[in-house]
Amino acid sequence: MNKFDLNKLIRPNVLEMLPYSSARDEFEGEASVFLDANENSLGSSIEGEYNRYPDPRQTPLRNEFAKLKGIKPEQIFFGNGSDEAIDLLFRAFCEPKKDRALIFPPTYGMYKVQANINETPVDEINLNPDFTLPIDKIEQVINPNVKLMFICSPNNPTGNLIAKDKIIRIIENFRGLVIVDEAYIDFAPSDASMISEIENYPNLVVLQTFSKAWGLAGLRLGMAFAQKELIDTLCKIKYPYNVNQLTQDAVLQAVLNPTLKNEMVATILEQRTQLIAALNIIDAVKYIYPTDANFVLAQIKNATEIYKKLIAKGIVVRNRSNVALCNDCLRITIGTAAENKALINELTVLTK
Repeated sequence: MNKFDLNKLIRPNVLEMLPYSSARDEFEGEASVFLDANENSLGSSIEGEYNRYPDPRQTPLRNEFAKLKGIKPEQIFFGNGSDEAIDLLFRAFCEPKKDRALIFPPTYGMYKVQANINETPVDEINLNPDFTLPIDKIEQVINPNVKLMFICSPNNPTGNLIAKDKIIRIIENFRGLVIVDEAYIDFAPSDASMISEIENYPNLVVLQTFSKAWGLAGLRLGMAFAQKELIDTLCKIKYPYNVNQLTQDAVLQAVLNPTLKNEMVATILEQRTQLIAALNIIDAVKYIYPTDANFVLAQIKNATEIYKKLIAKGIVVRNRSNVALCNDCLRITIGTAAENKALINELTVLTK
């Protein structure tokens, strides 16, 4: 692997800055009287005890989730959705209008949005027609100004995993950061995650979220996994109290008892198999792409027209016909058995 020096990648102003030190950062230990943070000592204006600032390090949640993932607590960053981690990566490593990011359409749209917000030019190389990584093309365009590379696996909107050996080949030949977005990894085979490679590669960042398999999208908690030095950099520039206490407490309950999450994943996978089988019977469905996510990408004759007709019937899917390589494609999230049946019934009628 090429020599990787994180300090050479971090923006100089970020490397040199002193982070904000909150009252809760400065105090460690136990106390009974807190008069340090200008909080309301009388309590909260609603039921519950929310008058104190939340733990800026999310310590109990970090410790328990580290056990679940088999990594160290200091290798975890928690943010307001994984979108916060994406934004902070641009802020920490990309000089506006100078450094660049590399993405592979069709893919998650927020990479480009966050790049634009942070005035970071984006290079785009389409995935191969089978949605695999175009390795040779990637190696031709890599240059010192490309600081961040985003690989979504399983990919959104296509649903397929990106082969681990291909990702590792890129990591080993790239001096910037390779960010592997695993929002849908819980629906893929158990050995598919790149988290196990964090110890081996200091330029690897893995993103995950509680929004999908855990069913906690409304709580807005995402995470980044990387070696300690990189996580420390994200923590240095994050807002002091970026994860509220309600979210920390609720997610901790889920992490301590993941049984329901595992049961939901099993049900979704079962429903995915059934939905694919039902879609394959419909003549207008031209092709269903292989998926390792909680959705399927289906190529359907006159997809945009069908999409509008489904909306008129109160059924909302995602029209992806306007993105690269996805002509006439609808992305369909796996719903409940009743929701999937309603979709199939309407599609059967609308496509006759």
